[in-house]
Amino acid sequence: MNKLQILALATLLLSGGCTMAPQYERPKDPVPAEWPQGDAYKEQQGEQIRGISWQEFFSDAKLRKVIKLALANNRDLRVAALNVERAQAMYGVHRTGIFPAVDGSGSLDKQRFSADLVEQGQPRSSEKYSLKAEIPSWELDFFGRIRSLTDQALEEYLATEEAHRSAELVLISQVATAYLTLAADQENLKLAQATLKSQQDSYDLIGKSYENGLATELDLRRARTEVEAARRDVPRFTQMVAQDRNALNLLVGAPVPGKFLPDQLNSVAALKEIDPGLPSVVLLNRPDIVAAEHKLKGAYASIGAARAAVFPRISLTASAGTASDDLGRLFSSGTGIWSFVPEVQIPIFDSRVWSALKISKIDQKILLAQYEKTVQTAFQEVADALAVQGTISEQLAAQEALVESAQATYELSDKRYTMGLDSYLSVLDAHRSLYGQQQAVISLRLARLANQVSLYTVLGGGQESKKDDKK
Repeated sequence: MNKLQILALATLLLSGGCTMAPQYERPKDPVPAEWPQGDAYKEQQGEQIRGISWQEFFSDAKLRKVIKLALANNRDLRVAALNVERAQAMYGVHRTGIFPAVDGSGSLDKQRFSADLVEQGQPRSSEKYSLKAEIPSWELDFFGRIRSLTDQALEEYLATEEAHRSAELVLISQVATAYLTLAADQENLKLAQATLKSQQDSYDLIGKSYENGLATELDLRRARTEVEAARRDVPRFTQMVAQDRNALNLLVGAPVPGKFLPDQLNSVAALKEIDPGLPSVVLLNRPDIVAAEHKLKGAYASIGAARAAVFPRISLTASAGTASDDLGRLFSSGTGIWSFVPEVQIPIFDSRVWSALKISKIDQKILLAQYEKTVQTAFQEVADALAVQGTISEQLAAQEALVESAQATYELSDKRYTMGLDSYLSVLDAHRSLYGQQQAVISLRLARLANQVSLYTVLGGGQESKKDDKK
């Protein structure tokens, strides 16, 4: 075995040593093993969430195109992606600390001396040539300090990668919700425009009856009130539609082409029904929970680094090369040079290392509490979404029945007024009720769709967690 092979073997042995980090064990789930039960929660139907990508969940072709634009152009998502690259580069910096850095250098030294300073017969000029390869300073990682720092950097990188995945999922949810809100306000605007036209026609008809003495001025004034109320709603919803488009453009990061925008809520294709599965399986796949766990693992590695700092550090400075006063003899026999300078640093009395160890243990407890809180928050978010899912359909069905009843009441009131059996006040009351119930239907349909998006999001988006195979 030659010297190069011996050096390589020693490097592998020294860089692959064990660490002083405590053994990591995943904390017990601080939430129930099953989702809540009760009147608000219905039996779940649909496909398992982990098998559904966002392209499958959002079946509307226009909405999928808008989401793709957002994933390509959103500036916050770009920052998250750059943070991943930065964390990856930082991990590379720590990773290379395990292995020695080798520098190469070459020099030429020429000097000419005064004749008064040189003995007679000696040359006045001198030349020196040298080539060296050196290790400036390499810490031999006997106690795993560098290895622990490297593991911590890796966990930070993996946590940042999961944070990017979380940002991507949140962006998809925000874009879908903004898209649905725009569709609902478009529908409200069309309803307001249709109501304005209907009330204007009624007002014109009552105006003619008033001119012929068949209607009272009070009826005319009441009809005018309804016209102006509807006229007020048209610009209000026009403003909301414009603001919705502005919000969607901001999320997408570019103006959304008009051909991708929804006409109304009814025109948006239904979302896929999903089954949340078990909390222990689904929640631990959420990117924010996976990121919190990586940070917790990084805290364990930080303890290992702090423990190793209590022990001596052994570093090595070495160089080898050749030197000669004749360039032609630079690689000749007998011109080799080398140096070997080991150094040991022993922390005899330094309270800072003990304080750093204590801090690392406290940090680990803090991150453990944060991890458990993240899991508990995720459980609550899913439970809330399931409660809405279990009750929203009944609310919507009842509201649609209210619209049918209000529509029938309005038509009967209008007939009774036309026949002279009732005052116009009953017609106004019936129409106000109908208009309000129609708006409530739109709001509930939006709430149901938005909750489906929220449920998909809080369950982690159906993507498999990335494996820790980057070590």
